[in-house]
Amino acid sequence: MANVLLLISDEHNPFYSSVYGHPFVRTPAMDRLAENGVVYESAYCPSPLCTPSRSAFMTGRRVHEIQAYSNCTIGVDPDIPTYGGSLSEQGVYSVHVGKTHVFAPSSELGFSEARLGGRDRGAGDPEIGRRPFRIRRAAAERASQFGVKESHLRLDLERVDAAVDWLTHTAPSLGRPWTLTVNIIHPHFPHYTSQELWDLYPRGGDLPEYGVDEETANHPRAREVREHFQTDLFTGDQVRGQRRGYLACVTFVDRQLARLVETLKAAGLHDETNVIYTSDHGEMLGKFGMWWKCSLYEDASRIPCIAAGPDFPSGWRISTPVDLHDVQAGLFASTGAERPADWVGRPLQLVPENDDRRVVFSEYHGHGARHSAFMIRKGKWKYLHHVAAPHQLFDLDRDPDELNNVCEVHPAVASDLEKELRAICDPEAEDDRADRFIEAQLAAMASAD
Repeated sequence: MANVLLLISDEHNPFYSSVYGHPFVRTPAMDRLAENGVVYESAYCPSPLCTPSRSAFMTGRRVHEIQAYSNCTIGVDPDIPTYGGSLSEQGVYSVHVGKTHVFAPSSELGFSEARLGGRDRGAGDPEIGRRPFRIRRAAAERASQFGVKESHLRLDLERVDAAVDWLTHTAPSLGRPWTLTVNIIHPHFPHYTSQELWDLYPRGGDLPEYGVDEETANHPRAREVREHFQTDLFTGDQVRGQRRGYLACVTFVDRQLARLVETLKAAGLHDETNVIYTSDHGEMLGKFGMWWKCSLYEDASRIPCIAAGPDFPSGWRISTPVDLHDVQAGLFASTGAERPADWVGRPLQLVPENDDRRVVFSEYHGHGARHSAFMIRKGKWKYLHHVAAPHQLFDLDRDPDELNNVCEVHPAVASDLEKELRAICDPEAEDDRADRFIEAQLAAMASAD
């Protein structure tokens, strides 16, 4: 049995790290973790939005099953069983530090201990409406939120400080397996950082390689996300500033990972602890003119996933697709606890190196879209099923940037992947179910005003 230290960042597109091939962003702690462990090259989130993704991870359930469709949690069951509660009930000391952003506050999620939790349940978002479609008010003002602001780092530093304190003073004397999940906000927007980190990236103020003229950028769902966030109003200077700030924020996250690993070593816990780094979703960062998340394209739905420790070999790279459910399942496998049989996922430790038959699923029902969308990844193929919009199929080996929809070229592949999707859920029925739930949330918010 082994302990687990899990660091979850927010909105980290894995392609913006040296581990996943970025040419100059500085992520040495992630590099060291990769050298000593396993890089999962095709890792995905359950849904490219904070609350749906984190709630699915917390519960081992699909987003559509728990109806955590968006960042609005009104009406979502606050008593869904969680991994923290299940581990704690079996004698594993489960600790949660930092951002929660799920259906209940961290103090009510069943963990043995929770520190510096995030937003309470019941948070509303009046701009989740799908039909009629809502435009996020003042969304374009986000474009100027980047640059040097030292105070913006404070909250995450406090969260990592709390984790360091727990590892130093509590973990060594527990005498039983433990898991510590540390949640930080960076590199989520706004992309404010320190002067020193900002100065690291004068080359980071570039423009995206693929813009709004690409075929993929003009799919109805892509246009809706741009419309919702008013991203067509962003200026070139704002785009460059956002991208430079993002690189600085990624390096800040890397330094927090380094602090946690060094603390494990100082406390004498390193050799008996698995360390996992991941994120809740990615960030489009201007590709196809799109920003933030809210899309099943690779930059928003892909996440970093690097694991090292006694349960993982050194220097491996696994191409089999995985997701956050597999990360959560790995916590149970490491600590020797029994995971509920109906939860989704297979422990990271048991995922084979190259399984082109394994299916990974993601979904999106949140703001910035008139209808739901669903993803199936299997081998080199990625299928996007859009309710009331054309479906998309990408050959990620030949087309990793998703520039060419080959649905009509490979109808048999698209048909096979649609069957895989319908074995998981009925996409049209789930779109209708999500719509009714979201309308009820909007009505509840309206009646409360």
